[in-house]
Amino acid sequence: MSTHAITQKIWNYCHTLRDEGIGYGDYLEQITYLLFLKMADEYSKPPYNRDTGLPAEYAWPALSKLTGAELEEHYRATLQALGKKKGMLGQIFTKAQNKIQDPAKLYRLVKLIDQEQWTGMDTDVKGDIYEGLLQKNAEDTKSGAGQYFTPRPLIQAMVACLQPQPMRTIADPACGTGGFFLSAYDHIAAQSLNREQKQFLKEKTFYGWELVSATAKLGLMNLFLHNIGKMDSHRLPITRGDSLLTKPSESFDYVLANPPFGRKSSVTYTNEEGDEEKEDLYVNRQDFWTSTSNKQLNFLQHIVSMLKPGGEAAVVLPDNVLFEGGAGETVRRKLMQTCELHTVLRLPTGIFYAQGVKANVLFFTAKTAAKDPWTKEVWYYDYRTNVHHTLKKNPMRLADLQDFINCYNPDNRHHRKELWSEEKPDGRWRRYTYEELVARDKASLDLFWLRDDTLTDMDNLPDPDTLAAEIIEDLEAALESFRTIGKELED
Repeated sequence: MSTHAITQKIWNYCHTLRDEGIGYGDYLEQITYLLFLKMADEYSKPPYNRDTGLPAEYAWPALSKLTGAELEEHYRATLQALGKKKGMLGQIFTKAQNKIQDPAKLYRLVKLIDQEQWTGMDTDVKGDIYEGLLQKNAEDTKSGAGQYFTPRPLIQAMVACLQPQPMRTIADPACGTGGFFLSAYDHIAAQSLNREQKQFLKEKTFYGWELVSATAKLGLMNLFLHNIGKMDSHRLPITRGDSLLTKPSESFDYVLANPPFGRKSSVTYTNEEGDEEKEDLYVNRQDFWTSTSNKQLNFLQHIVSMLKPGGEAAVVLPDNVLFEGGAGETVRRKLMQTCELHTVLRLPTGIFYAQGVKANVLFFTAKTAAKDPWTKEVWYYDYRTNVHHTLKKNPMRLADLQDFINCYNPDNRHHRKELWSEEKPDGRWRRYTYEELVARDKASLDLFWLRDDTLTDMDNLPDPDTLAAEIIEDLEAALESFRTIGKELED
């Protein structure tokens, strides 16, 4: 059966469960548990013969032969018992609960999983199936799932620019379901690797943090299906927790990240009833350049602290990081002083599941302390002005970003050719010197130079659906700004 057919088959069953109030996220979580149990059973048999650490009474054969209330009761007991285990096994099943109360529907889902030989599939096939389910889950914007799903073409473009190499470490302080790791893995695995490099790629390359427990579970399973991490290992590729709270204990060669939307930093704790709650946090780390409650500014400072000297970063950040005064200006000036900020990709609206997002990708290299600023010039690619994307009718594809990748020149970014000039004012690729940038009000990096055709060419406007989507994006962005201002006034 094809990848698409298996994905569709498993996903179609979700519609039945949704009638009973089981959302995409809960459904995907149950698939995670069942897939893990099925694959653990497959790995325990020839030719793998792995010790998966699963007690026989909670292994897949004991579950798959049951029906009715007996199945439901045993499944609940299995989740509870495995949640107490150590390593990846325990992390996947921590606080796991059965959300499918109808034994007949649980039995049908078990059979759907049981029909496939998952370990016999190619890594890409089974990984693509799970990625397909994650993307469908992300489309359920009402649940907020889309907030941790970065468009895969954007991730691929960022990885294509950084070109991560074997035997190097890659980190993401807000890794969601692990999308950046998977793309980096594919890039490295495509190279000719020896045994040591393959083992390093599988077990020692990736270091992620994720605040939301359910998302961390999805991420661990996603990585495992793509052959990242070991089932019986105690070194997990994803750590559950808030990465902003402490200075990193080690540094990394690459950071690829899309920190979560929203401006407030928060800390999550467990209340007396055992439920998780969030509380706004004014992050005050001694290694930061400035203290602020702006989450994106804190993540940017944190990412700088994560990099080795010479380490490279590509980070998705909203527009306010480029122009905000106060702490924002301090962070921008320090970033250009202590790192080499060399590239800014301005992204269009309509590419994220969360509406109203205007974002950019900042590319920079960490440096050692020096008297003079490390940033000499910053190259901008404007992929926003006169660019119209929607999630369904005109989604962004990797081919749309190929011109930017070519301009970036990953093989030697010190040899670039400007597309903009006084004679070619419509060029999207333009260079600004450090002196020009720091002389701007508040050292603002919020730059555009292309003419917006919608303001002058009334005969060639985008189709009504695209215009409506853009209006909604702008209104959502404005509303979010007003909410933020109101919240700050209340505080």
